[in-house]
Amino acid sequence: MIFNLQYLILALAFMESAAGSFPDNKKVEENCTCKGMKLYGKIKFVDNFPDLKIKFVENFPDLKVKLVQNFPNECGKWQIVENFPDLKIQIVENFPDLTIKLVENFPGIPK
Repeated sequence: MIFNLQYLILALAFMESAAGSFPDNKKVEENCTCKGMKLYGKIKFVDNFPDLKIKFVENFPDLKVKLVQNFPNECGKWQIVENFPDLKIQIVENFPDLTIKLVENFPGIPK
């Protein structure tokens, strides 16, 4: 019985320390950033060395994105460019930093 109790105490101590080390599941901060990078502006899609990796989804996105031609100065508004991007994005199927849904109205952090 003492042997099992020691394992239980050890397991509880590990779970408590591990729970404190994980951040919440929120990937997009209130100021519309992820990993310290703003999620609006001029975007370039790349195959290598991205700032962020994204996956396009239809349900439960981390961010709703509207593609615009001008003034990408609000959360979720992206202007696709080839030169001088604010953010380089790679599209992936596995292990994305963010999930994105393309929208026509109301871009930004889903409520």
